[in-house]
Amino acid sequence: MTKKISLLMLCALLAIPHTLLAGGSSNSCTTRYPIVLSHGMGTQAMILGIIDYWAAVTGDLEENGADVYITSVNAMDSTANKGLQWKLQVLQILAITGKSKINVIGHSHGAIYTRYAISNLGMASRVASHTSIAGPHRGSVIADIIMGIIPNSLEWLVGGILDIVMSFLMGDVNGNSVANGYDLVRSHMINVFNPNTPNMPGVYYQSWAYKIKLPATALAITWAIMLPFEGANDGLVSVNSAKWGNFRGTIEGAWWGPGVDHMQAVGILSLPAPGYDPGDHFVQIVSDLKNRGY
Repeated sequence: MTKKISLLMLCALLAIPHTLLAGGSSNSCTTRYPIVLSHGMGTQAMILGIIDYWAAVTGDLEENGADVYITSVNAMDSTANKGLQWKLQVLQILAITGKSKINVIGHSHGAIYTRYAISNLGMASRVASHTSIAGPHRGSVIADIIMGIIPNSLEWLVGGILDIVMSFLMGDVNGNSVANGYDLVRSHMINVFNPNTPNMPGVYYQSWAYKIKLPATALAITWAIMLPFEGANDGLVSVNSAKWGNFRGTIEGAWWGPGVDHMQAVGILSLPAPGYDPGDHFVQIVSDLKNRGY
């Protein structure tokens, strides 16, 4: 059973069963600690309330014996606020499972607000491993451009409108789109966030990057924009920015294909990437965590 934890600010936390699956096909993913999947910005765990962010991944993990939980935080909010929302849900997961720690796998901003909670919200003792999937650890020039385009005098208006949209579409409660944007600009991540969010002793950190090779994906335009500034990238996060802890490599799919973009990394909207299967990739990640004793 996939366990999905959804946070409503100032309301009780709820554990929501999602899908019952038939018996597992192996035990290669039976880790010592449960797996917690944490999504990126611009959406919650359910996109528009109907599309499962992790649909391409959870089934394969559970079929191979993983105990999977899914957190859901505001689509657009500051890293600190998302980190607090995430922490409260993880504490509930630990209470439900009776386990002392979790293995977190964060995609995009999910790799950042989880790092924040581990380092700054007292969660280091509750996390065995932190796996980053296309995490913008050194920010993104796309965030730089977006926040640079919006005039300072209009930030309150643009941010306010986006907050209302995200509240309506995603269910955000007291979100902060402007803070989310500024938190991911390169100067903030490099000069402020990283120095104040060090890796914590006792937590195993690892990361993967993803790479577009040809302009034949949904993120072709942003990929082209990023190339002269940050080099190889997945359309939103550069390969260099995605490196954190034990860097495990760059995923780019079949040699003849266009590569793997930021959304294809986790199979959002089931967008295909030739030579790459997100379910298989995550099974390999979790099997490796099991072999490492996590």
